[in-house]
Amino acid sequence: MLEEAGEEVLGSVLLKASCLPLSFLLVLPAVLLLLLGPPPASAAHEFTVYRMQQYELGGQAYGTRNAVLNTEARTVEADVLSRRCVMMRLKDFSYEQYQKALRQSAGAVVIILPQNMLSVPQDVIRQFMEIEPEMLAMETIVPVYFAEEDKELLSIYEQTQAASASQGSASAAEVLLHTATANGFQMVTSGAQSKAVSDWLITSVEGRLTGLGGEDLPTIVIVAHYDSFGVAPWLSHGADSNGSGVAVLLELARLFSRLYTYKRTHAGYNLLFFASGGGKFNYQGTKRWLEDNLDHTDSSLLQDNVAFVLCLDTLGRGNSIHLHVSKPPKEGTLQHAFLMELELVVAHQFPEVRFSMVHKKINLAEDMLAWEHERFAIRRLPSFTVSHLESHRDSLRNSIMDARARVDPRILTRNTQIIMEALTRVIYNLTEKVAYISCGWFYCEHFVSLFWGGKWGIMIIVIIIIIKPP
Repeated sequence: MLEEAGEEVLGSVLLKASCLPLSFLLVLPAVLLLLLGPPPASAAHEFTVYRMQQYELGGQAYGTRNAVLNTEARTVEADVLSRRCVMMRLKDFSYEQYQKALRQSAGAVVIILPQNMLSVPQDVIRQFMEIEPEMLAMETIVPVYFAEEDKELLSIYEQTQAASASQGSASAAEVLLHTATANGFQMVTSGAQSKAVSDWLITSVEGRLTGLGGEDLPTIVIVAHYDSFGVAPWLSHGADSNGSGVAVLLELARLFSRLYTYKRTHAGYNLLFFASGGGKFNYQGTKRWLEDNLDHTDSSLLQDNVAFVLCLDTLGRGNSIHLHVSKPPKEGTLQHAFLMELELVVAHQFPEVRFSMVHKKINLAEDMLAWEHERFAIRRLPSFTVSHLESHRDSLRNSIMDARARVDPRILTRNTQIIMEALTRVIYNLTEKVAYISCGWFYCEHFVSLFWGGKWGIMIIVIIIIIKPP
């Protein structure tokens, strides 16, 4: 009897409810809040975010033009993303989802990166590396941030994802009820709106070892740019591109400084070492350095007798070494001699390494030069770039995924040894005097062994280069 009576009462309530005005349904969530009380609010969680690049180069704007964020969080599962902060995890990120958020005028985008990048599958990393340039090329007013995942941020993401997914299939009444009772997260940044830096100082460093002999000695220039680059500046470590190149440059400077200390090993070449800034911005530091040395001074090693310019770029991985040239070197030149020695050192001592010369003409119609040696080639200085990358379009050169773990200390040590041996044989004219000895570095019978730092010594240099200031 109680069950039947209960069913009759319930049926009566439902029947009467169906006749209630719409205004009652609108205030129902508020009534429920008064009766049930609001859900307990979680404490605010503060986490560090890193903003996408914003810059202008050659009149072309790149990246995001906005920095202020104060909007409710959603994930891409939500039907409506307009004026919402869209959260995405790296493993689920795609360029299509990113474009969807921008098309729907999202209030912001936050991409969550795992703390341990080694746990991320290589196909996910490769896909994101290919997307990074497209993200930067698409100028947007939507603030785009990156955050490193922690336990609290993951919890926020999962709750937001569940709420976003449930709203897509819910009825109007369920949405109203969910709005009144569900957890929600408001994303707010503490920083102010970004301001353009009109005059950014580019710092470059040079050093020289003066050769033994007359005043008009030939000069060999060894160059590496030290910048890192990626979609988010403070997440860009540039361990391989171009921390490895700078590490090789510093090690070559150390080894040759030891040789130039003793008269018997003091060669008749000036060695000019140059660590350039602005490399990722069309080699602006190198451009300015060339202008200062060729156009605004009468006493410069670059004006006298440059044998060749050797640029070092991305040498910390792979079993390939490529010599990139804008114009193939002519036989009988020191540039050609270095090419031949490099090829022979690889063939005799490191047969597992694939060596090739890659010829690419300079395309001045492009917004960005392909390699740093092209800056020198434009000024008619014989030059080339050594790299394990076969193409200048490789996404590794401009990615936040280029972290310390991507540099193999054994390969970096091997590549340094190859370059050092080839340079030494050219500088000391040992091309036909000394056989290749795979067990060590002996440049002639009177030379003492160089104190080679080994793979961990050169990795310390890489780590110092990629460490960011506090």
